[in-house]
Amino acid sequence: MEEKSVIATKARNGAGWIKLNRPQALHALSKEMIDSLLKTLKEWKEDDTVAFICLHSEGEKAFCAGGDIRSFYNVKKNAAAYAKSYITAEYTLDYEIHNYPKPILVYMNGIVMGGGVGLSIGASHRIVTEKTKWAMPEMTIGFFPDVGSSSFLNNMPGCIGRYLALTANSIDASDTLYTGAADYYIERHNWPELKRAINEKPWTLHSSGEDINELLKYYCSPVKDTSNIERHEEQINKHFRFNSLEEIILSLKLAAAEGDGWALETVNTMLSKSPTSLKVTLRQLQEGKQKSLQACFVMEMDLAMNFFSKNEVYEGIRSVLVDKDHKPNWSPSEIEDVSEEDVSSYFYYEWEDGQSPLKKAFEGEKIV
Repeated sequence: MEEKSVIATKARNGAGWIKLNRPQALHALSKEMIDSLLKTLKEWKEDDTVAFICLHSEGEKAFCAGGDIRSFYNVKKNAAAYAKSYITAEYTLDYEIHNYPKPILVYMNGIVMGGGVGLSIGASHRIVTEKTKWAMPEMTIGFFPDVGSSSFLNNMPGCIGRYLALTANSIDASDTLYTGAADYYIERHNWPELKRAINEKPWTLHSSGEDINELLKYYCSPVKDTSNIERHEEQINKHFRFNSLEEIILSLKLAAAEGDGWALETVNTMLSKSPTSLKVTLRQLQEGKQKSLQACFVMEMDLAMNFFSKNEVYEGIRSVLVDKDHKPNWSPSEIEDVSEEDVSSYFYYEWEDGQSPLKKAFEGEKIV
């Protein structure tokens, strides 16, 4: 009998444990996993015997490597229907975590990327380890950083969110703490002991949040490495403050010409990405600054539907996950060939019934 990909267990002491259990795929989120997670969270929200929730994964390699993006490639001919179903469920789940009335502890060991960030970023207690590798890598496959990135990347200091979005670079535990993507650093060897302590303590609805803080403070330790992002923050702000992609690229090129190795590496990384994705993502982050979290998700739903109705993302998936030649044929291939009209076309999707299904999922909530 095949094991479940999400295992939910209620302990008698008031803790609810949810384990991602798809290690062969680095816990990439299938539609079934998303549905199971959302169902469990909604049930436990109303269950007074569950005081708080611990979300973790099987094995040491990854917490969650993201959405099951390969599945979109496999159903390309029926992409619109599949994307509508998958993305509505995923964003609804992520928004549920952001607004959950009970504490959610997430153990972010190993790879935490894309959809994995979506599961963790809105949680109340986010733990990273010496093995954490965090990223919004969508730029590499000709997509855009979603799962609420329009909001949470803008909440990072200065222009760091822009930098992480446009380069798709990964960061470690010290960087996640500095940028606000995590709260506690706990070395991996302390995790079994922390789990034991959680299981031995009685948890109540009224004190769980404060008690978790005290417990995590006991087990956490200072990060050994200085944040690489913090070291380069001045450069990041200098080059990524501009309102057009062309200006950002030019600024980096001028610095690179004067011998700035970091600027050279950064601009070369960006120039390897899809010009369309780069321009759409910069506009996305600019738009997101003025929107509520809920409205950011609604905007991203339209963006995602438009990406999956065009070829760029499939070419990216082919080059990275299918043929693995890492030689995408982006179209257009040059930044200057992506017009503002092209960019604008991604921000409106024509729904058959005139309304985004995500708006319906958020029914009764104010969308600004």
